[in-house]
Amino acid sequence: MKNIGETLKYLRLCANLSQEQLARDLNITQQNISRWESGKVEPSISFCIILADYYGISVDELIGREVKK
Repeated sequence: MKNIGETLKYLRLCANLSQEQLARDLNITQQNISRWESGKVEPSISFCIILADYYGISVDELIGREVKK
């Protein structure tokens, strides 16, 4: 399972966004983005939902969870 910080950075770079641009879009500080991507802190579950919606993916994909059948 990937760590959420790596996934957030990957998604941001794939969307060709800077931390500043993403922070503006989400109405948060760039420092929050930086802390999440570096693994210093993790976003709250409610913010994970916002991030997943922003990128058009599921929360499971965002947090790197593989659903087993």
